Amino acid sequence: MTAFVPDVPQPAGHTPPPADAVLTLTGERTIPDLDIENYWFRRHEVVYERLAPRCADRDVLEAGCGEGYGADLIARVARRVVAVDYDEAAVAHVRARYPRVEVMRANLAELPLPDASVDVVVNFQVIEHLWDQGQFVRECARVLRPSGLLMMSTPNRITFSPGRDTPINPFHTRELNADELTELLVDGGFGDVAMYGLFHGAGLREMDARHGGSIIDAQIARAVADAPWPPDLAADVAAVTTADFDIIEAGRDPNHAIDDSLDLIAIAVRL
Repeated sequence: MTAFVPDVPQPAGHTPPPADAVLTLTGERTIPDLDIENYWFRRHEVVYERLAPRCADRDVLEAGCGEGYGADLIARVARRVVAVDYDEAAVAHVRARYPRVEVMRANLAELPLPDASVDVVVNFQVIEHLWDQGQFVRECARVLRPSGLLMMSTPNRITFSPGRDTPINPFHTRELNADELTELLVDGGFGDVAMYGLFHGAGLREMDARHGGSIIDAQIARAVADAPWPPDLAADVAAVTTADFDIIEAGRDPNHAIDDSLDLIAIAVRL
């Protein structure tokens, strides 16, 4: 999912894709093929890229697939990918654009799969949108086979909505820090929880410095003010790639504390 970007102004030189190629950019989810959305898209895509090898030759459920690009990426290596989303437009879009993904509409609180029917559940940038997070995690445990993996990412509450009791993003119901996410997974039937943090790599840190200390804040400020994008900001955002992000396991690097991460990534084993 993306940061809240209301009525996003298009940067100079932006060429939109064909109207039927993407879903509408609302701020609730990220989508590919838009220069203005490229930072958020790459920030989410990198997690799929780095974790896809864990899905090789396995039956995978993506719970909350959004636009479907991630399910399709996983389908390159998985034996089977089933994708579920509650939004009818997203389901229709995935069905039309990504034929190797089996997609269905359903409430994530009641996953439409039998018990012990998949090896991996993927849930990236979704848990923060759900009202009953505990019920969803229990459903993930139910549909996973013994020792199956739940791989989850979510914005780090400490850095995404700093100093707030409620999320900044109006599409989020509850954001989590690393300890809260671990507790949620353990209470839901998972063990061996490995926690990772997503950070800006060297190239993005240089972009941060060029744009007043935060390329994220620079984008949001223009969107909220409905202001034109400076050409240098538009060019930097369009140039971001997945290689510009680092994913580091908690406790491995004293210079990258998990509480300083932008997003949390958890890999947990069904007990």
